Amino acid sequence: MRQTRIARNILLGVENLLLHKLRSFLTMLGVVFGVGSVVAMLAVGEGASAKAMADIRKLGSDNIIISSVKSSEEEQASTTHSHMSIYGLTYEDYRRVSESFANIRQTAPAKLMRKESRLRERAMELRVVGATPAWFRLVPRAVVAGRVIVKADQDRKAPVAVLTEFGARKLLATENSVGEILRIGGDEFEVIGIIRSESGQAGNIQVPDQEIDVYIPLEVAQRYFGDIYTKRTAGSEEREKVELHQIIVQVDDPKHAEAVAAGIERMLERFHRKKDYALSVPLALLKQAEATKRTFNIVLGSIAGISLLVGGIGIMNIMLAAVTERTREIGIRRAIGAKRRQIIMQFLIETVVLSMIGGLIGLGIGVLIPFLITHFSGMPTVMRGYCVVLPLVISMSIGIVFGLYPALHAAQVDPIVALRHE
Repeated sequence: MRQTRIARNILLGVENLLLHKLRSFLTMLGVVFGVGSVVAMLAVGEGASAKAMADIRKLGSDNIIISSVKSSEEEQASTTHSHMSIYGLTYEDYRRVSESFANIRQTAPAKLMRKESRLRERAMELRVVGATPAWFRLVPRAVVAGRVIVKADQDRKAPVAVLTEFGARKLLATENSVGEILRIGGDEFEVIGIIRSESGQAGNIQVPDQEIDVYIPLEVAQRYFGDIYTKRTAGSEEREKVELHQIIVQVDDPKHAEAVAAGIERMLERFHRKKDYALSVPLALLKQAEATKRTFNIVLGSIAGISLLVGGIGIMNIMLAAVTERTREIGIRRAIGAKRRQIIMQFLIETVVLSMIGGLIGLGIGVLIPFLITHFSGMPTVMRGYCVVLPLVISMSIGIVFGLYPALHAAQVDPIVALRHE
């Protein structure tokens, strides 16, 4: 019986709204745009946050990345033609880092240089990465063909190379190229595998691998290319001596990452006269990204909340006008026995129906906008469950909160005065 009465009241509310279609539609617009903007902004914010966090997680939340950087003194001195820049991480630094901290699980050193490479008749400049087998455990990438560098390659100082998929395509290499000879500089290397790679930046941290990498054993890179790199340009020659360009450190637990990074920095300060290294902690960047996401959502939610507030005020205004228009109807209903709570319920149902219909239309628009953004701009958007539920709950709440005063006002109308109302 109660359910039948509620259904009848809802139907009556819809009929009353349909009597003034244009007014009802214009009243709903505030809720439509408010809900649509909430859904769209939450989806865009989630998409941007998810992409940033995925980029950071590619670096590993339990990793610390130590990089060689040229100090300001070296930058100034390198302007002279005869100067050789000596800076960055050393093999001794790598040994100290590996042996000095109990919370370190494993480390991966790397030498980085650019060399002209040739496979058959095709040539291009690749970034040569002298790495150990640990590199492929700390920077895991899918193997397309063949295999990666293993301990046996390192022990026998084998001249082997692993290409990235992008570099392989540029050199017209295929899965069948495994076993062919790749010339790097003036030396020959056997291609033993092809892997996928990532590229770009996560926050302010450069992803360790690039699309044009070729990996060779670290000891082979030392023996073939040494620690001195000469860069020749028109009319000048720049020489640098860097033993290691990068050390990736993996800790036993992500919660130890920041403490271990602080310890490594203190240790490096003792043995380096100048600041020629930089530490990056992906976990700290991940925490910062999560905090930024929360702030971003609060700002977007506040902006959308203002739109919903304006829509709610519009609903209240129209419902107050409706109460004035329907004063005689209210008086008749009261005269034939309708109670105040029934009058309140009737007007509340109308405002909730109005706001819910506006919320559903706004939800449809809010779902469509992120789809169009992704389709035309390529920007990722993510539609979470709460992005749909929250705006609908808010729109229903707006109907109740902003419809309550007009409903109470209608219930307070004196039946005798109402019957005399023209």
